[in-house]
This record gives sequence, structure tokens and C-alpha cells, in this order.
Amino acid sequence: MKYFLLPFFLFASFLLQAQNAEIYPVFPKCESVNYNAQQSCFKNTLVAFVVDHFEVPSSVIANNYTGEIAVVFEVTKEGQFKLMYVNAAYDALKDEVSRIFKLLPVIEPAKYNAHPTYMQFRLPIKIPLDRNEIRDLEPVPSEVQKKDTVELAENLDTNELVIAANEYDAVHSNEFTNPRYESSINIPLSHEYYSRFDAALNQIGTNNHTASKPLLFKDVSKYYDLKNDAERLYQDRKTLVGRKIWNEHMLRFQNEDYWFTFDFALDLQLGKDFNDDSADFTYNNTRAAVFQGGLGKHLNFYTVVYENQGRFAGYFNNWAESIRPDGGDPAIIPGRGIAKPFGDDSYDYPVAEGYLSYSPSKYFNIQFGHGKNFIGDGYRSLLVSDVTSPYPYFKLNTTFWKLKYTNTWMSMRDVRPEVTEDGSFRTKYMANHYLSLNVSKRLNIGLFESVIWENDNNRGFDINYLNPVIFYRAIEFSTGARGGNALIGLSGKYKVSNQLNAYTQIIIDEFSSSDIFGGEKSWKNKLGYQLGLKYFNAFKVPNLFLQLEYNQVRPYTYSHNTEVLNYGHNNQSLAHLWGANFRELIAIARYKKDRWYGMAKFIYGKRGFDYDNDPYSYGGNIYRNYEDRPFDNGVKIGQGNTGISFFGQLEAGYIINPETNLKLYGSFIYRNMNTDVNTRSNFDISTSWLNFGLRTDIFNWYYDY
Repeated sequence: MKYFLLPFFLFASFLLQAQNAEIYPVFPKCESVNYNAQQSCFKNTLVAFVVDHFEVPSSVIANNYTGEIAVVFEVTKEGQFKLMYVNAAYDALKDEVSRIFKLLPVIEPAKYNAHPTYMQFRLPIKIPLDRNEIRDLEPVPSEVQKKDTVELAENLDTNELVIAANEYDAVHSNEFTNPRYESSINIPLSHEYYSRFDAALNQIGTNNHTASKPLLFKDVSKYYDLKNDAERLYQDRKTLVGRKIWNEHMLRFQNEDYWFTFDFALDLQLGKDFNDDSADFTYNNTRAAVFQGGLGKHLNFYTVVYENQGRFAGYFNNWAESIRPDGGDPAIIPGRGIAKPFGDDSYDYPVAEGYLSYSPSKYFNIQFGHGKNFIGDGYRSLLVSDVTSPYPYFKLNTTFWKLKYTNTWMSMRDVRPEVTEDGSFRTKYMANHYLSLNVSKRLNIGLFESVIWENDNNRGFDINYLNPVIFYRAIEFSTGARGGNALIGLSGKYKVSNQLNAYTQIIIDEFSSSDIFGGEKSWKNKLGYQLGLKYFNAFKVPNLFLQLEYNQVRPYTYSHNTEVLNYGHNNQSLAHLWGANFRELIAIARYKKDRWYGMAKFIYGKRGFDYDNDPYSYGGNIYRNYEDRPFDNGVKIGQGNTGISFFGQLEAGYIINPETNLKLYGSFIYRNMNTDVNTRSNFDISTSWLNFGLRTDIFNWYYDY
């Protein structure tokens, strides 16, 4: 019996050996070759290709160089040729090898057990080329494959490969392909930049979400070719300096595992306030360093550090000084940060922003950083805006089906003298969530909820608010009557056509149906709403964008009886920069053609301010306790010291570098404010401000206070 089974075992052994045979990669011309000849066909074809296409650099020929180039490469599971290491006496020879391997076609990969696998080879390329032989191409032993460069070199035991001392030289940049446009890096908050692709995102039938900003480059690039939009503006510059100024990042690096860019950013302004006799000129001198990149496919980073000095138009300086912090510093530059004195009448205000962005899958993006956020489709936001100073935040974006769910946790500061303790600013925390749903291919609705709490009783960051799906109202009640300040909001957008969009927002600070609908104009009716229209490619003019927007917020909205729990940070509002107790109408026109752009903006508003030496709060200053109100009913917008304002701005510019968004521009602002009674903070003033600048546009300046 055992002799009868012997042939069977021998035959099974033969089959197993055949199944485990390793098959070399196959060039198209080798597909018809039998198995025994496939190795030699692969070697013949590859060595012939290298020799036929290799162009020995003239500098090497001039030196009568004779030697070898050590090459280690891999044919991947996808059949692509991947250089792992090149070592040569001349950098020009390394570059030539890199060029040759980019020319190689995608072939059928090696196989093991009939499954595609990688296979590594070493190839000494001899100079002069006629010395090369087919037998020089050898596979890397399987026991040393996929090891790092130094270990691989030691195991191969060849003089041509690097040792540890040469590991530094192995780090080099491949062709730069602008990977930022497919990355999880935020598109900087710039109204002008966002207007370029807003029409593409708002086509009927698209299933994206535009309200939760900043948007990611990779998300926008699905609908609008940002990369091509920048590259088509490239100028034909032959010199390195010319390309860096007009087309490229200052420094850039990319290989198969990571990439980064580095840029110097500028915001240089010089202007004149013709109605302010206290200063000859206005100016801003900002120098910044911007570093961004990616590690692998899922992790991206961005950081920017600003060094700034400036003096602005009179009304803007008055605004900055009216929100000064405790501790003796003269001002807070709106939207930027705390300022120190500089010279006799200027400010020095350093700013830093940055974040890590991680996308573990197409459904999630996680960010941890120091910066700003914005929720809405309008120029203003009544929910979360970018008008305040940067702050620390942690954000989770979840996108699937027809939903986008944004959870944000933030750390804020109250810097007023009356709440400062032991010379330290008061810390408060904020958590919000925003759920965006595409109800149809035309209609989007959003649900918003936010809560602010302070670090009372050593409470710190309340872990109750880490739950991303709770209703914050319930948690607010469970932590005490004054444990937090919760707000809710609604948003909507309707695509009337591919050219016309309508949008809205509603903010509800304290919902009491009896007070809202009672007809007595109760102070508890703390509501605000926004109505807006966007007209893309208006009147069939390409890239002409028109926007009309109305905003109003009733008195005492965003304020609280526990003053630290107001909806603000660094003495600035987290929503509309006017706080509350106002209504305004905004009209904006934008146009762009190639590198040229223009903008016109007009804002008419009615606002209610407080009086000097008056104990009552009339509801415009969100940092005042709403218990100081003069009456409970009959509350109306504009009550108190009524101010009527008009703001107009014209700007035209030229985009110098489309990759960094560096612009040369000129701007003219006219602002007029008339109040019933002149006070220290608010008084009749008319401003005509002419300004010229060179600016890297990566954040929004709001001069329309």
C-alpha cells in the first residue's frame, strides 16, 4: 500500500512546488515567452531600455569618468518601478537614473502563489554604457527585502551602496506635484478666495456642505479644479527667482512619503486717513512664516507665525482701544490679538496660528489647533464667525450619506479688568455642534447648538460636553442655573438655480414662546436672523459675483447674567462683530479675470449703543449683564443711543503669486457714523481712508465696524 501511495505524494509535492514558484515581472513584449525564459527576457528588456535611454551628462563625459552607479529598485504589486536608492559619484548621474525610471512603463508585477507581489533588484549601471551586461541585474534576496536603506546596504554587501554616513544624501525631493490640493489642509478663510469656487460648490445636485468652514482643499477639489486654476495663471519665468516670486512656493519638498512647503508671507500697508489729523499716515508691517505639509496620506499640518506693527484709521484705532485688555496693554487689534505699544502711536501685535489635520477615512477629519472657524453661507455669521482673535480648538468633522456633522470644542478668554483674577485672564470653554443635511438636491438645512461655561469651582473642561450627540440644554440645566449659556440656531440654503442661491440663519438665545409671540417686545425675545442672496456669473458675465444680505439681532442676544458666559472671546463677539441690538443691509460685488480682481462693498446699519455714566445696558454690548436693562418690555432694535452708519469699500488688485495668494492692491474706504449722543466710544465721525498694500491673503480683515 505504501508503494502505491508514493507516486501520489511525489505528484502532490511537485504541484506544491509549482504553486509556490516565484514569477518575475513581465514586460508586454515578454508575455508570449515561456516560463523558463521569462527571467532572461525581463533582464534583457530592462537593461536594454536603460542603456538605450541613458544620456551621460556632458560634465561626466568631460571628466572621462569610468565607474558604476549603484541602483536598488522595486517592481511594486501594481507593476510600477520604484527607485529605492541611487548612489553615484555625480549628482547629475543620480538625476539621470531618476529620469530613466520615470520613463519605464507599468508592467505585470511579480507573482507568488499566483498573487501579485513586490520584487526588489539591484542594478549596477556602468559608465561607459557599453560595459553593461545582463547578468549585472540581480534580485535582492528575500530575507533582506523591505529593510531600511542602511540595513539593506549591509545585507547586500556591495561597495556601491550607501553606508550610514551617506544616509543623509538619500533624502532628496522628487518632482513637486502640488499635493496640497488633494490634502486635508484648510483653505484659508478669505472671502475673495472662497468666492472663486463658490459657484461650483452650489450647483444643483451636488451633495456637498458649504456652511462649516474652513473647507478642506481635497473636498473643494472634487468640484472645482483649484490646482489647475492656480497653474493656468503661471507665468513663463526662466529664472529660479522669477518662478519663486510669480508661480511657486519659496521652498518645497516632496517624496513618496511626505511633503512640505515654506513661504514668507507679507501684509504691508501704507495709507492715509484724510479725516484724522493725529497721524500722517496709516500703515501695517506684517512679516510671517508659513509652513505646511503632509506626513503620509492622512496627516497634514499647517502653522503660521506673524510679527506685526501697525497704525490704522482713527475709527479703527478707537475700536481697538475700546476693547483693550486688563494689564496695561493699549488695545486688542480686532480679529488679531492683544497689542503692545510701538513707538509713539502704533501697536505691536504678534499672532500665531496652526493645526494638525488627520483624516483616517473619507468619513472623518479631526483637527487640533489654534485658529478660527466659521459657520454659514453668508458674509456674516450669527452662529460662529471669524471676526474674533484666534483660539485653541479641537474639531471633528463627520461626513456621510447626505450629512455633515461638525463638533467643535474651544477654549476662550475673558480679558476685562472686572473679571481678571490675580493678574490672570478668565478662562471659559465652548462646545458646539452643527448638523448639515441636504434634504434635496436644492435644499440644505442646518441645526446648531452651542454652550459656554466657565472654570468655576475648579470645574475645568466639563467632560459632559465631550459627547458629540447630546443636547447641550440638558447638560446646562444639570450643572446649575448658571452653569452655562446655551444657544441654538437654524440655517438654510436653497439653490433657486445654478446662478442664484438663497440662504438664511436664525439664532435663538433664550426661547420663550410666550414672550416671543406675546406682542409685548419682551427682553427675553433674544433672536437674530439673516437673509441673503448670491448671484453667480451675474447677468451672464463670467466670474461676476453679487451678494445681498440682511442681518438683525435683537438687544441682549449673546449676553448673560453671569458676565463671563457671554458669547465672546478677547473682548470681541464670536458671531457678528457688532454684537447685538442692530440691523444692517450689505451689498457686495466681486469680479475676477485672470490675475486681476475687484470688489465693491456697501453696508448700511442701525445700531443701539449705551450712554456714558448711565447704569443701564441697552442690549448692544454683549459683555454687559442683561440684568442691568432699564425695562422688561417694549424692547426694540436700536434702543439706547441710536447710531446710523454707512460703510463703503472699493478694492482692486493683482494676484502676484497664485500659490501663496500674494496680492498687490489698492483700497478706498468711506465710513460715516452718526449717533444721537456722542460718547467716549461712539460718536459722530466721518472717515475717508485710502490704502495701498502688498498682502498674502490668508485671513480676513474686517474694517466694517
